[in-house]
Amino acid sequence: MDGTWEFLDVVLYKHGEITITVQVVVTLVIVLIATHFILKFARIGVTKRLDEDGKNRFKTVFTFLKYFIFSIAIITSLDASGIHITALLAASTALFVGIGLGMQKLFQDIISGIFILVDKTVMVNDVIEIDKKVGKITQVGLRTTKAITHDEKILVIPNHKFLNEILHNWTQNDERTRESISVGVAYGTDVDLVKALLLGIAMQDPAILNDPKPQIFFEDFGDSSLKFKLYFYVGDSFHLPQVQSRLRYKVYNTFNENNISIPFPQRDVHVYNSKIE
Repeated sequence: MDGTWEFLDVVLYKHGEITITVQVVVTLVIVLIATHFILKFARIGVTKRLDEDGKNRFKTVFTFLKYFIFSIAIITSLDASGIHITALLAASTALFVGIGLGMQKLFQDIISGIFILVDKTVMVNDVIEIDKKVGKITQVGLRTTKAITHDEKILVIPNHKFLNEILHNWTQNDERTRESISVGVAYGTDVDLVKALLLGIAMQDPAILNDPKPQIFFEDFGDSSLKFKLYFYVGDSFHLPQVQSRLRYKVYNTFNENNISIPFPQRDVHVYNSKIE
């Protein structure tokens, strides 16, 4: 019987204190297969109790944990099989240092990705502004987050940027956001009429919410105009540029119909003619 298993002691590789036999390889394969099935059943058991959003977040974090657990399983198996891991690591120190320096940003992104998923800094469908770019989140990954811009371009954002830079999340607290457009009218204009027209324009736009109601603020007395600002709420801030453009068209045409002038800045230029004798 003992002779049947003699092939397990066949040496496949030997260098210094490191000896790899068939038994080591078989043990490692069995451990990896067992670890795979344990993790699979654990993932199914956990995700069964979560909603769809929770499942997506758990799967992303689980991907990182899976690689970590597999690494621990491999190291433990080799150590139990008599292979001195310290000797193996010592022989590869220079290689690991080079890999570590090269993958520093990668690990920073991964750790940042875990924090983002845990504390929900950003989530799918959030509208964010970062690096002066606005986009709607389409995917939160372990290393990068993807967003689509107003012009249908994809932003691939390394996750460490969300922790190292200022992030504006327009929709984290509520899908509704408060927006505005500004307009100036000539001095002498009926300000009550301006307020009524602006409110009517806002109330008629299908993208603007009636609750909370739009508001008109008389902001200031400008150099050449009376300054007003129309504040309103929208349920989809990602399409805000289209809403603002539509409102400005309507304001311009409505003011023209009611003989309300939108002045432009004017400057008086004085020319002095001096003769040199």
